[in-house]
Amino acid sequence: MRAAFFPCAQAPCRVARLDCSGDVERHFHLLPYFGAIPVNKRVVVDGAWVFATGVTAGIDGALRLAAELRGAEAAQRIPNAPEPPFDSGTPETAPVAILQQARQSLQAITAHREKTAGRVAAQLGITIPDAGAN
Repeated sequence: MRAAFFPCAQAPCRVARLDCSGDVERHFHLLPYFGAIPVNKRVVVDGAWVFATGVTAGIDGALRLAAELRGAEAAQRIPNAPEPPFDSGTPETAPVAILQQARQSLQAITAHREKTAGRVAAQLGITIPDAGAN
């Protein structure tokens, strides 16, 4: 099996040959502007492509790839015992106040990126059904 592994939050942009700076996890809502379908998963396997979004998801992706290449038993022999100090790695688990602060601090740059993504999508001929709602 030939496989490509992208253990970083910028993997979807790199596959699309886009120059993404910053953390793509904050910008999943922009992926449809580039013809991509965002999914709420830490690791996605699409044929020979393995995508992992985020630091610890990179470990999950590597274990998934090891299982694909060498089998589940081989992957289970790889030491892995995460101990995150906080349970705030997703919007669903983050404390409400922390999530609100994060969203507020990114509000202006998010609006700017949505406008830029809209222009790029238009040039690519990609229609975003609810783009006017942003």
